[in-house]
Amino acid sequence: MELLIITGMSGAGKSTALRAAEDLGYFCVDNMPPMLLSTFYDLCDKSEEKKMHKCAVVVDIRSASVFKNLYDDLRSVASEGKKFKILFLDAKSDVLITRYKETRRSHPLADNFEDRSLERSVQLEQQLLNVVKMHADYIIDTSSMSMKQLKSRIIGLFSNSLFDMMKITCMSFGFKYGIPLEADVVFDVRCLPNPYYIPELKKLTGLDAVVRDYIMGFPVSGQFLEKLFALLDLSLPLYKEEGKSELVIGVGCTGGKHRSVTIATYINEHLSESGYSTSVAHRDVKKQ
Repeated sequence: MELLIITGMSGAGKSTALRAAEDLGYFCVDNMPPMLLSTFYDLCDKSEEKKMHKCAVVVDIRSASVFKNLYDDLRSVASEGKKFKILFLDAKSDVLITRYKETRRSHPLADNFEDRSLERSVQLEQQLLNVVKMHADYIIDTSSMSMKQLKSRIIGLFSNSLFDMMKITCMSFGFKYGIPLEADVVFDVRCLPNPYYIPELKKLTGLDAVVRDYIMGFPVSGQFLEKLFALLDLSLPLYKEEGKSELVIGVGCTGGKHRSVTIATYINEHLSESGYSTSVAHRDVKKQ
């Protein structure tokens, strides 16, 4: 029995995550009241239908006052020996506020304030969710993600069994757009030769072989990767021993198009060849 609990900030992409889980074959339920988790788990676990043995549920602030007991409900479920993983979707406050304004939807916590302040509603939700976020197995910051990118990230994380092994995501990004909030380890590759200043390479990306060949054509790039691989080969087993469910390796350059994409791709290939469950995500590769 596999149970994935999807929670997080309103407007962070939980509906998209649930649809992605459904595409992966999960039996999905939206807006599950926290106190029903244990009963739901038992019903699915005892079901004779195999599709019921792989479930994803969204539990969020729409459950109103009962949501305040979510952490206690989760501890109760865990104490019964029932296994589950928590996926927490987050985003920056200004991004969440902008999304709500664009859709003209009312925030689930707006009734708590006489002026129905969107900003204060987001702040209150962050406070209520803080404990659950601290105990989440997977945290995804969707601030700079499109729905397509989020779906790809979900598929990369959960295409195999939740309990098989530690999931590793190699994420390229541009420092000019900010460091990914979910990154556990960040490598700065702005020290490597930059194809941006080569006219014929400027508009290409690290997904193009000619750009990768240019970067890796410098001896220092090969030496950099060799040292990086050695560090990862040493540290990843230690993270695994600590019970880490997911590790996000951030690789950043200035714009997130050339050097970071190249190095993240090579890291992903190296770790995959080493037997890890990996996926690669290029957060800023399509930005102008």
